[in-house]
Amino acid sequence: MAERPVINGTRPRSDFEELLDLLDELNVPDGYKAEIVRGSIVVSPWSKGYYNRVMRLVSAQLEPHLPDGHVIERAPFLYVFPGDECAYGPDIHAAHERVFETESNRLDGEALSFVAELTSTSTRSDDLTDKVDVCAKAGVPVYLILDMQEQQAIVYGSPSAKGYELRLSKPFGEKLDIPDPFGCTLDTAGFKAPSEADTEA
Repeated sequence: MAERPVINGTRPRSDFEELLDLLDELNVPDGYKAEIVRGSIVVSPWSKGYYNRVMRLVSAQLEPHLPDGHVIERAPFLYVFPGDECAYGPDIHAAHERVFETESNRLDGEALSFVAELTSTSTRSDDLTDKVDVCAKAGVPVYLILDMQEQQAIVYGSPSAKGYELRLSKPFGEKLDIPDPFGCTLDTAGFKAPSEADTEA
């Protein structure tokens, strides 16, 4: 591939920066979100309705245990990991409030203190593999996967360049220890899908 020319003394743009610009311009269909995974733009459907209940339960339980100055959000924000050429929009995320004091829509992935992903059939593989690796290398202290297909919660802690050194899992309905800096217990009761009776009510 030919080298990109340097214009007016500025450095050439990277493929990743161009992908981010393309992501900004992308006309994503209603009901979908776009992320950059393994150097490619990936479009996936929004969560199922009952996922909102689960996200509210997680946020409410973790909020009292947040590190000083950190906030937990469910609003869609894009966190960028340039070293891995990835940009994710986690379902639930916590970071220091100063991270949000910017006009940019690209937030620093290394500023995250907590990430939670609720899997869907289209995103499950990435949530369980690539995102775990990227968050560990970026030093994100806690990465929580709510595996909605297998009905279990998996939490990772103690990040290192080689990956997370701690992994715990519990089936939905049981309590899961969330590692430092939160140091609390997550009750996963109420995380299961609604029954047909609930839907008809």
